[in-house]
Amino acid sequence: MIKRFLLPLAALVLPLADAAAAPGAGVPGDCPALLHQTFPGLQDGKPRSLCEYRGKVLLVVNTASYCGFTSQYDGLEKLYAKLKDKGLVVVGFPSNDFGQQEPGSDKEIADFCRLTYDVKFPMFSKTSVAGARANPFYRDLAQRTGKTPQWNFHKYLIDRSGQQVLSFDSRVAPDDPALQARIAEFIAAAR
Repeated sequence: MIKRFLLPLAALVLPLADAAAAPGAGVPGDCPALLHQTFPGLQDGKPRSLCEYRGKVLLVVNTASYCGFTSQYDGLEKLYAKLKDKGLVVVGFPSNDFGQQEPGSDKEIADFCRLTYDVKFPMFSKTSVAGARANPFYRDLAQRTGKTPQWNFHKYLIDRSGQQVLSFDSRVAPDDPALQARIAEFIAAAR
């Protein structure tokens, strides 16, 4: 009797175990290829898939704590707070690629963001965003737009489908009318 019970149970459990061990496991089938990336979170180091943001408008920003544009954290947080319920997610990627302006550890960066700008938008571990060492997500963003970040606080805006990507250089502040118009357009687009 136990054997008859265990065999059907094994038939249900084994395929689930195989799926969990497979590359890309847990990645929803409707996740755009661009978002099939996983990075450690800044605060806890736990792996987080960008697929959790599928169907959202993403504003991806490479950040630095000691840059002339660092005050943009304030505007990014305000933008996120204002529009997150409408589908905007600001995503930060600290980088030390430009001027060595992000020398700290993940903990130091997380503390700085929280204590100085009360950042609540998602942030990932320090990474490279330009050149030969750029992470695969940033390489894909640069390829799709033809523009690689030239400095800290470069912005990529990704539509809900993960297909359209726009690039905005560091001088474009979060409250810039052109950026805000494109964000509004992407938010208004059908899901």
